[in-house]
Amino acid sequence: MTPANGQPRPAVIAVARDYPNGWMVGPHCHADGQFIHATEGVMEIRAAHRLWLVPPGRAVWTPPRMVHEMRGRGVVSLRTLYIAPDSICSRSSQFPAGYAVTPLLRELILRAIRDQERDDAIERRARLLAVLLDELTDLPDDELSLTMPSDIRLARACQTILANPGSEHRIADLAVLAGASVRTLVRLAREELGCTLSVWRQQACILAAVPMLIAGETVMQTAQALGYETPSAFAAMFRRLLGTNPRDYVAKRPK
Repeated sequence: MTPANGQPRPAVIAVARDYPNGWMVGPHCHADGQFIHATEGVMEIRAAHRLWLVPPGRAVWTPPRMVHEMRGRGVVSLRTLYIAPDSICSRSSQFPAGYAVTPLLRELILRAIRDQERDDAIERRARLLAVLLDELTDLPDDELSLTMPSDIRLARACQTILANPGSEHRIADLAVLAGASVRTLVRLAREELGCTLSVWRQQACILAAVPMLIAGETVMQTAQALGYETPSAFAAMFRRLLGTNPRDYVAKRPK
């Protein structure tokens, strides 16, 4: 692909956009791969029947032609990379995935955005993008995501849970909202989610907790917001699902 000015299309196009609370982009895809990262706010990204919450310090990769959708939770400052298919490493070419963003990569993205319009630094920019692409190949994985259903009845139940994961959400009430019997909803959950809705709700709570903890909320504040009776009960669930306690999870993320 060659731009109108006759110059070859760069391997990486860096874009900065700011969005208001509640901003949404429906299902869409790109010819390029997209590395979606925010410097402020939390993004909700759905792709390939999975859901990621992406606070600062995290990112989601969507391969070329992969349909995905996004929603901002609060004001979002988006910093994203569009990467030409022939510049994508094999590690990330086929499937969407979550990653922790290293400090070096964050600064490389910001510098790429600042320098993008400079015509007097083409060679320098090429070197910067080479380092950026190299850094992308060695990012820490961040696999915290939720399986999302395709059945519309189960999707209604899951969306109700996501809207307020800290509530009790009795299966009988969810079945009424979903327009299905309790038996049908239980079967759909096991078939599509691989677990019961109560376990899926626990996973949704932990997914919701991570952006809160990264934003500086205490374990007690996060536990209370998500309906746990005690911080220790929340920490035990967090440790069971992620293999570490909340404080260590936040402390170990790239600064």
